[in-house]
Amino acid sequence: MPLALKQGATNPACIPRTQINFLQKTIKQKVMKEFMLLFRQPPFDHNTTPQDWQALAKKWKDWVEGLTSKGSFVSNGQRLAMEGKVLKPGGVITDGPFVEAREILGSFIIVKAENLDEATTLAHGCPAIDTGGSVEIRPIFGQ
Repeated sequence: MPLALKQGATNPACIPRTQINFLQKTIKQKVMKEFMLLFRQPPFDHNTTPQDWQALAKKWKDWVEGLTSKGSFVSNGQRLAMEGKVLKPGGVITDGPFVEAREILGSFIIVKAENLDEATTLAHGCPAIDTGGSVEIRPIFGQ
């Protein structure tokens, strides 16, 4: 909504009150940036019970719902498959991306935050941390 003076007016005091209210509200709004939260987890214990899987799924659901209720959740990435290939310099191809890894890149989400510190605060409570994993917080380039 452009801020415009009444036709023929040269005095800013002639700005309609509705436009002043809009401008004040706009100035007070925080500039939000997008950040990617990458979830790295240790290889899963194949002896985990179905009840433990359900409890972990509930923790993830509750955590993401909390981000959503704060207006911080933007989108989620698809869960990544375990298999893959790695291309290295010289055309060397190895199986899996996890041959030497102690952590598995499981998935990611995009969140909105004012800065990197706020995005890091949003990552607290992530269930990946409860299972011995980590959350990598990265700004989206160009934001």
